Amino acid sequence: MTTSRSVEESNLASTLKTGKVRYTILAMIFAVTVINYADRATISIAGDAIQDEFGISSIALGYIFSAFGWSYLIGQIPGGWLLDRYGSKRVYGGAILLWSTFTVLQGFLGSFSMGTAVGLLFLLRFLVGLSEAPAFPGNSRIVSAWFPTKERGTAAAIFNSAQYFSTVVFAPIMGWLVTALGWEHVFTVIGGVGIVLGLVWMKVIYSPRRHPRLKQPEFDYLEAGGALVDMDEPGQKKQAGSDQLRYMKLLLTNRMSLGVFVGQFFITTITWFFLTWFPVYLVQERGMSILEAGFIAVLPAICGFVGGISGGLISDALLRLGWSLTRARKTPIIVGLLLATAIIGCNFVEASWVVVALMCVSFFGKGLGALGWAVMADISPKEISGLGGGVFNTFGSVASITTPIVIGYIVDSYGSFELALVYVGACALLTVVVYVFVVGPIKRLDLAEMQARADSRRAAKRA
Repeated sequence: MTTSRSVEESNLASTLKTGKVRYTILAMIFAVTVINYADRATISIAGDAIQDEFGISSIALGYIFSAFGWSYLIGQIPGGWLLDRYGSKRVYGGAILLWSTFTVLQGFLGSFSMGTAVGLLFLLRFLVGLSEAPAFPGNSRIVSAWFPTKERGTAAAIFNSAQYFSTVVFAPIMGWLVTALGWEHVFTVIGGVGIVLGLVWMKVIYSPRRHPRLKQPEFDYLEAGGALVDMDEPGQKKQAGSDQLRYMKLLLTNRMSLGVFVGQFFITTITWFFLTWFPVYLVQERGMSILEAGFIAVLPAICGFVGGISGGLISDALLRLGWSLTRARKTPIIVGLLLATAIIGCNFVEASWVVVALMCVSFFGKGLGALGWAVMADISPKEISGLGGGVFNTFGSVASITTPIVIGYIVDSYGSFELALVYVGACALLTVVVYVFVVGPIKRLDLAEMQARADSRRAAKRA
């Protein structure tokens, strides 16, 4: 026990002596991810007021809601390639300024006729989704470059948990803006904050070799710990756009990476249940008022945030205790997703407070196990880490489209949410199955080695 504590204290002391520039980088991507999710939520907060002002139907509003999801999905792989080709600072910084500008423009649609306004709103939401596509692959690339392996789980968990933090902080603010100033100001204020952050980004974000305040001890610490410090350096080989399909095939035919991709689909299914149907479930199945449901919906987000941070901290702590990368990453994932199956228990209880408690446990578990971005930072080939993150996020983005539809059909067909909750709980369990039986050992993929194996297989078939 004494020896273990001494090792931990020694590790902490040596880490602090190296410097703290990487934490400034992490704070920047956390702030940008918070505003990223606030931009996504603007239309849902302002949607009712927009519907009243323009007299549009729920179906038309539904199509406007869907515009973001489709373009976000379409943009994932091209966005990842752009990051690999031109670097995180320029591509991500440009993306922030673009999506924020498109958000601000939505606040000026009040002077248009209904038909024109609806068309422009759909177009602008589509452009916001397309512009945001490089965000999470960019986060993963930056964490890979700026954090050693033993700190990467915590760093990835922090930026991934920004989605929950954004809901807790900005949902009340945006609700107040709609009520006090009008729906237009939700877009202009949130978009304006994004533009400011985009300008700050260009002053704060650098690759490790180019950062003006990074001292040699911290750089050496990063490099020795497995950080990909040269990822965006000019001398590094950039992948041509024509190679994209070939590299995607390599990733999709690799058992480990494919398992991680499929796991992200199942995990994101849980997220989108809470983002879309959870308040409706509370009102229709549990008899709560809309106001009650709105306040209660914040609770799982808080639990998800706590779980998300805890998952990264626990995983990195296990690494420092000498656990293998595979065990340190998989343990919080498996434990967390098993906890997430608690959502099925809501079918067997009557008291509303027990339902809310089970939902909080479920979302805490989902947060605890949502280490997919940390795993991607651990396994992506350094030459195509942006493309790898894009493919990974594509699988998650598919769930953002399928989950609301599948649950809608289940509820409409059976007249209750019971099977819908089973579906969400089953996705949590399937994530565990994938990580236990498919993913295998977690390690960095080598692009040249993968290509050589593929060439060997092709040669064997020809022979």
